[in-house]
Parts: sequence; structure tokens; C-alpha cells
Amino acid sequence: MNTGDKAPVFTLKDQHGNVVSLSDFYGSRIVLYFYPKDNTPGCTRQACAFAASYNAFRELGIPVIGISKDSVESHRKFAEKHDLPFILLADPELEVLKAYGVWQEKKMYGKNVMGVVRTTFIIAPDGTIETIMPKVKPDTNAAEILAVLSEK
Repeated sequence: MNTGDKAPVFTLKDQHGNVVSLSDFYGSRIVLYFYPKDNTPGCTRQACAFAASYNAFRELGIPVIGISKDSVESHRKFAEKHDLPFILLADPELEVLKAYGVWQEKKMYGKNVMGVVRTTFIIAPDGTIETIMPKVKPDTNAAEILAVLSEK
């Protein structure tokens, strides 16, 4: 996956059970962030940082979408517990995670396991990948994305 590539299309359910497709956002830039698991410390900090910056993204007219392998129900509880104002998409079949290349082997407690490598993409209005930020830090990801967007 490289900048300039067409972003893999997808259709998934959000935390409310609504069907959401990438094509719903053509015509505007979007932030698409992939994270490992709802309600874990790093993922919670990352989601809360995006929530704290949500008004800045809204002022720019840029939707924020989080994707993990968690279920719709898990996302609903996560969003309610932390008052997350943006879309969370469920990919339990790993189709989108694999299409974006974020489902990878990684080391955890000395073992090799498959999991989500925390990665954020900015998708351009024409559906191409504008920016890829691999292995982002949960606490600074939202601010870094806003900094990149302010340069565009």
C-alpha cells in the first residue's frame, strides 16, 4: 500500500449497526485509523485523543473513522463508555484490515502473533491514499494527523 494508490473500498457496519461504505465519503478527505482492540489502554487513549480533537476535524470537514476486528456490540459499548463522537467500524472477518495491510505478524510477550499494527490513513476526496502513518503512537496520533492536514 502506497500513497497515490486507490484506497481499498469497503462496506462495514458501524457501532449502531448502520452500513457504511468508503464510497459514502467520496468528495471529502477522511481520516481512517486502524487499531487493535476496544477498551484496551492504548486504543482507549487513541480514541479519546481523537474524540478530544473531534471539533477540529469537524471544522476542517474531515470525518474520522476507526476500524478494528471488534464486533458492532463491542464498538457500541466502547463508544458509549468513552463518549466517542465518530464512526467505529467492525471488521470481524478481517477483510478490510488485510486489504489495507494492517493485519500483520507482530511480537507480543515474546511470541509471534497476528494482529493489527496501529496505522492511520488520510484518504483524499478522489478515494486515493494521500498519507500513511504506520505504527503510530496512541497519545499523539490525532495531533499528528491534524498537523499533517493543516499543511494541506
